[in-house]
Amino acid sequence: MSFDWLLGRQTVETTCAIDIEKTAESFHAYSVPEDIDIRAGDQMFIHDVPTTIAFGDHLTMQCRATIVRAGWIERVWTRFTAFFELTELYEVGFAPKETP
Repeated sequence: MSFDWLLGRQTVETTCAIDIEKTAESFHAYSVPEDIDIRAGDQMFIHDVPTTIAFGDHLTMQCRATIVRAGWIERVWTRFTAFFELTELYEVGFAPKETP
């Protein structure tokens, strides 16, 4: 049973620009939805994208994407928990300099 209506979720269909590269210079996969902004808590599902490419290949293409918009409860929860996850990036340890 889906509780999307209760949580305030919406589903949006759109197109998405895909850029995948697997070379010695770069190893990345980017997806940019067209005419829509992704907000905190949103989920994006991309359809018909290749799952593997050969080494040395660079692929750009247009695909179909389904975006599930988060409701206000999920959006607030995502922003709240993201604050604590972001602070993990700031964790720095100091050790005394060892002398030979």
